[in-house]
Amino acid sequence: MARPLSAALRALARGGGLTLLWRALLTGGLVCAIGLLPWLSRTDPALTVLKARSAERDPTPETLRAIRDELGLGDGPLALLGRWLGGLLRGDAGRSWVSDTEVLPATVQALGVSLLLMAGAVLVALATVAVVCARTLWLGSRRRLGTGGPGGTGSAVLAALPEFLIASVLASVVGVQLGWLPALGWYGPQWMILPALALGLPAGALLGRMLDDLLPAAFAEPWALAAAARGIPPGSVARQTLRRCVPGLLPNLGLFVVGLTGGAVAIEQIFDIPGLGRLTLRAALAQDLPVLQTGTLALVALAAAAALLARLGVRWLIGPALRDGALHSLHRPTPPAPRVVPLVYALVLATVIGLGLPRDPLALDITAKLQVPSAAHPFGTDALGRDVLARVAHGALDTLGIALAVSAAALLTGVLLGLLPRLSGPLVDTVNAVPPVLAALLVTGIAGSGPWTPALAVAVVAWSPLATHTSSLLRQERATLHLTATRALGADRWYLIWHELLPAVLPPVVRHALLRLPGIALSLAALGFLGLGSQPPSPEWGLLLAENQPYVERAPWAVLAPAAVLALLGALAVTSAGGVRLPRLKPQRPPSTRPGPPATRVTPGTQPPRADATLTAVSASPAETP
Repeated sequence: MARPLSAALRALARGGGLTLLWRALLTGGLVCAIGLLPWLSRTDPALTVLKARSAERDPTPETLRAIRDELGLGDGPLALLGRWLGGLLRGDAGRSWVSDTEVLPATVQALGVSLLLMAGAVLVALATVAVVCARTLWLGSRRRLGTGGPGGTGSAVLAALPEFLIASVLASVVGVQLGWLPALGWYGPQWMILPALALGLPAGALLGRMLDDLLPAAFAEPWALAAAARGIPPGSVARQTLRRCVPGLLPNLGLFVVGLTGGAVAIEQIFDIPGLGRLTLRAALAQDLPVLQTGTLALVALAAAAALLARLGVRWLIGPALRDGALHSLHRPTPPAPRVVPLVYALVLATVIGLGLPRDPLALDITAKLQVPSAAHPFGTDALGRDVLARVAHGALDTLGIALAVSAAALLTGVLLGLLPRLSGPLVDTVNAVPPVLAALLVTGIAGSGPWTPALAVAVVAWSPLATHTSSLLRQERATLHLTATRALGADRWYLIWHELLPAVLPPVVRHALLRLPGIALSLAALGFLGLGSQPPSPEWGLLLAENQPYVERAPWAVLAPAAVLALLGALAVTSAGGVRLPRLKPQRPPSTRPGPPATRVTPGTQPPRADATLTAVSASPAETP
C-alpha cells in the first residue's frame, strides 16, 4: 500500500501537482485574508459600508444593526466567506454591499476595460524597449559595441518619472490645453492613447534597460563571433541575439502585464477609467468584500495565465537547448571602465539636498504662495508659501533612506527565494496579483498604521520581480555546457552554487535591483499620492506631488521639482548599475577522481576561458545559430 502511494506522490510531483497545490493554497490564503480584512483592521464593517452608501446618514445603533442583519455580518467572517465561495462555485459572486448590484458582471466588465488598457500599454512599452535597445543592437550586430560610449540616461529619467505625473501632464497639456486627444472617460480607442502612454513609457524604459544589460554578453558569445566571421547579415545576428536574451525577461514581462492590469489605480483615477484597479480600490476603501474578493481572484487567475504563457514562450524561444544543457553563459565580455557620470549625478543630488537641509520645510508664509523660483526660493514655493527646496531636501532623507532599506531587503529576499523556483514561482504570481493599494490595506490591518507601514507594504511585493529574474537566469545557467562539464568533473552542489551559479546570476540581479530603486521610491510616492502613505505636513516626495498636483498649471515648478529629483535618482541608479560586478572568486579545482584539464595561460585584460570556450557555432543549439 505504501509503495503505490509513494509512486503516486512522485508522479504527482513530476507532473507539477505539488506546485499546483501550493498555488491553490496561496490563492485560498489570500482570499481568506481579504475576507478577514475588516476584522483584521479592527473596524466595524457596517460603519464603513454605511459611509460608502451615504456619508450624510448618522451611524445610529439601529441603522448599523439593520446593515449587519442585511449583510449577515453577525454570523462572522468564516460564514461570510463560506457563503461567497459556495455561490462562486455556482457562478454567483454575490451582490455588492454598497451598490447592491451583481458582482460578477461588474468585475468582468472592469476586467475587460483593464485588459484593453493593458494591451495598449504593452504596445507602447514594446515600442519604448525597441527605442532603448536600438543603439546597442545596431553597434553589436556590426561588432562596434566596444567603441560606443555608455548610454541609457534618457531611459533612466523616463523610468523614474511617476506614472501619475506623466498622466497628469498628458491630461492637462495634450488633453485640455492643446485638445488633441480626450483626457477623461472611456468611450473609444481615442480615449485609450493617453493612459496607455502614461503606463507604457516607464514600464518600457525599465524593461529596455534590463534587455540592454543582457545584449553585450550575447553579442560576445561564440556563435555571434562565428556568424560575424562568416558574413551573416547584421540584421540576422541582431534577431538571433534578441531571441537569446528575451527569454530571461519574459517572466518579468508577465509581471508587468499583471501589474499594469490591477495596479493602474492612479491612472484610472486621473483619466476616469472604469477599470479593475479603480474598482478594487473603491471596494477596499469601502470594505465591499464580495467585489474585493472577486476582483482579486480575477487578478490571481490572470497572473497564473501570464506565468504559464511566459514559461511556454521561454521553451519556444530557447528550444531544446534548455533541456539538453547546450546554452552558453551570459557573462559580460569585459569589465566596465570607470565612469564619471554617476559621480556627477550623485554630486548634483547631494548638492540639492545640502542646500535645502538648512531651510525650514514647515515654515508658512501666506504672502509668498506659489512664487516662481528665485534667489530666495530656488525651487519656488507651494500653495502655503513653504519653500519647495527645503521640503524636497528634507523629504529626500526619508524617501531615499526607506527606499534603500526596502531595496536591500527585496534583493536579499528575491535572491533567496529565486534559488527555489518551485517554491517562489506560485508565490510570486500570487503576490504580484495583489494591487499595491490592497497590499497596503492588508499590511495596515495586520501590522497597524505607523511610519513604517508604507515601507512594509512596498516590501511585501517588491521582491517578486527580483525573484523572477533570479529564477529565470538560474534556469538558463543550469543549462549551460560549462556547468555540465564542471559537474562531470565531480563538483558537488555547493561548489556549483558558490563558484558557478551565484557569480553568473547575482550581477544582473543586483543591477536590476538598482534599476528598481527609483521604482521603490515611486511606490512609496504613489501610496502618498493616494493618501495611504505619509500624512501632512510630512515632506515625503509622494505627498509633495499629491499636494501640488492641483496647482500644476499655475505653479508647475512645485510638481516638477520633486519629479526632477526622482528622475535624477533614476539616472544615478542606472548609470551606477552598469558598473556592478562581483569579485572573481579564487578558482579551485572541483573534487574529482580524474585529472583536470591543463592550465591555460590568460592574457591580462581578458576573461579566463570557461569550460565551453572551445565550442564552435556548430555545437550551439538551433535556437542560437542564425
